[in-house]
Order: sequence, then structure tokens, then C-alpha cells
Amino acid sequence: MDLPTLKPFFEDKPELLQEILDRYPPNGRRSALMPLMWEVQRAERHIGEARLHEIAEIVGVTVTEAKGVMSFYSTFHEHPVGRFHLQVCRTLSCKLAGGDELYRALVEETGLVSGETDAEGTFSLQNVECLGSCGTGPVLQVNDTYHERVTRTRLAELFAEMRAGREPVPTRERGGDNVSADKAERVDAPDGTSVDAPDGTSVDAPDGTSDEEGGVA
Repeated sequence: MDLPTLKPFFEDKPELLQEILDRYPPNGRRSALMPLMWEVQRAERHIGEARLHEIAEIVGVTVTEAKGVMSFYSTFHEHPVGRFHLQVCRTLSCKLAGGDELYRALVEETGLVSGETDAEGTFSLQNVECLGSCGTGPVLQVNDTYHERVTRTRLAELFAEMRAGREPVPTRERGGDNVSADKAERVDAPDGTSVDAPDGTSVDAPDGTSDEEGGVA
């Protein structure tokens, strides 16, 4: 029986391949290893053995070297992940903020444990090391997007979006803020005072007054 031959990934993408290679000097072609891996994974949700051989040959490294890079970063996947790849930070800051509870909630919601993908290819779950958002834990990364200070309520909202086939929109909670970005917006009036945020809460004017204190007529 003849088995189908896998078409090389970059065979019909010469312009993309050249653009990536041109980012580096001729003697630094091996630096293109990770960008090429990323292109494959973005399209196929993992980097299979054949793709790894192809990339290694393009940049001039051994397959063993390429595998060493791929295995070092949790960003790269040897096997297909779900349409919504859920990554939970397990390091100390997120643990103290409820990361373990978040992980258990995800196990309960998906029926998966770290490293597994569901049969439908919708969800996959992975415990990862620090996601670099220590002040806003617990953090859940859905594909390439961070979701910060994820509570049970927020998690239910995220799953409602994902089960409807939509990529969840993140809320940003940086710098100690405890409200999402849309609630944190302020609108400055011409006289330097401020008006209500979009959700109707009051915000402080630059002089320290607020609309509730007469800062806005």
C-alpha cells in the first residue's frame, strides 16, 4: 500500500520563508529556527516529526538540536493541541493567588488533566511555568491571550464564549487595578474634571475631587 507523502510546509511559501531567513545574516541562519517553528505550529497546532526535519534542514542544524529547542519551550507542541489551548501558571505567585484552585476548576470543566486534549479537539490543558504576570494571578492563557485574576465567575464567562466557538476577549488588570480595562476608562471634560466611567462608577478628577463630590457640574 502506498502511503501519501507529506508535502513540505514551506514548499508553497517561498516568500514567507525568504522573509524569515532575511531577518538574519547568512551565517546566522540557525536563528530562524524558532520563527519557522512558530509558523508551522500556528498553522497546524503542533510541530510534527516531518516538519521538524524540514526546518532543521533549512536552518542547518541537526534534528536533535531542533528537538532540544522545541522541548525547552512549553510554547511548542509535539502533538496537536485543542482549538482552545488552556495554559495555567503553576509557579508560586499564581499558587498564592489561587492558581491551584483555577487548575482544579479547569479539570472539572473539561475533564482533562495537564497534557491532554479532548476527543473533539476543542480544548487542551497544560500546566506551565511562570507566565510573567505575577501581579495579576491567577493567570490563564488561552492560546496566545492572557486572562488575569481569573475567578470562578470569570472562568464561566470564558467557557461560555469558547463553547460558542468564540475567542474570549481579555480583560486587562495591570498595575494593581481591580477592574477591567473598559471600566477603568475615564473621560476628561474640557475644564479638567472627569465624568463617569462607562459602567457608571465615579472617577477622580485631576484635582482630587470626584463627580460625587461636585467635581462635575
